[in-house]
Amino acid sequence: MSEPRISVIIPYRDRVENLRLALSALAEQTLAAGAFEVVLGVLDDSGEHAEVCREFAGRLDIVTVSSARPWQVGLARNLALRQATGETVVLMDVDMALPPRCLEDLWDRHFAYGQRICVVGQMIDYDNNTGDVTEVGVLPYEHYRKLLADLQVTGTGDQDPRMTAEHVIPWSFAWTALVALPRELAGDFDLNFHGYGVEDLEWAYRVSRTGTPVVMGRDFFGVHLPHVRDVAANKRTEAPNYRYFLRRWPGADVELACAFGDFEANERYPGFRRAVAEATGVPGGTLTVVHGKVEGRRELVVGVPAGTTAVLPATATEVEVLPLAGLALPYADGAVDRCRVLGPVTALPEVYRERILAEVRRVSRLVGP
Repeated sequence: MSEPRISVIIPYRDRVENLRLALSALAEQTLAAGAFEVVLGVLDDSGEHAEVCREFAGRLDIVTVSSARPWQVGLARNLALRQATGETVVLMDVDMALPPRCLEDLWDRHFAYGQRICVVGQMIDYDNNTGDVTEVGVLPYEHYRKLLADLQVTGTGDQDPRMTAEHVIPWSFAWTALVALPRELAGDFDLNFHGYGVEDLEWAYRVSRTGTPVVMGRDFFGVHLPHVRDVAANKRTEAPNYRYFLRRWPGADVELACAFGDFEANERYPGFRRAVAEATGVPGGTLTVVHGKVEGRRELVVGVPAGTTAVLPATATEVEVLPLAGLALPYADGAVDRCRVLGPVTALPEVYRERILAEVRRVSRLVGP
């Protein structure tokens, strides 16, 4: 038996109704059943998924990889990815329902000739974590079947703002609720992210570093299914996850995303780079932050033009120089004993200057010139 063209990767824990809806939509794909497989990465689950999967016996090729380990979405995806055999992988949340021609069109339009790209799918009816959801009413699959059929006829319009937004930072919109790429380009997710958010952006960052184009798939979409959500809890884990991302990959693009979010980061990126260069007085100039230990105390200097030496005393130890202006810093609250802010910061536009000063106050117990 030949390998499938596509492996659909779904991380899963205790959303049995949405799983049934997602599989129902996959069972109606026009792509031949033998041309794709569904791989579930299951963690910390009650076991109800097995009964749902049996409902699709003979209609879907479903592979389940289970572990009793605590829920971590990156781990669930990794378990499924390692069992995938398809030439192309579609990473999809269990809260997505795909229209019937989705996989066939995806293959024909984007991957049939071995294209090495990452296609970001549209999420219809997704509000991007803007409000709590405490209770969810389950609609029958017939509701979504009609909605999906209508969308394939009428088109999706501009329902997913990523499709029409300024897109300068390649990885910033590659949310793994729906994304597709060749299997050989889909590396593991970093398991140092915990709770909600950012693990998919860091994964997409590494994909883009391979030179793989990240493109917006206007013809590749699914409908987002409702589920319970606690925005405050999500925000509590998102902030430290962003700091970990910044620690691993410090740079202007990641810094802007940490400080302003992915949409605003794309809008601001070119102007921010120009503003930083003007503040340094050097064409193409950049700023850095310098961190080290001086006489047993953690010191930080922000607004240091790249290439500047002797910022800390010669006796300083554990010195690190990061290519950041200071909009976001990879340090915990109060982790620095003293911070100095240099002149180039004051030359930045107010929106950046004030953001840097607020971040400095967050990480440092004492701030001075």
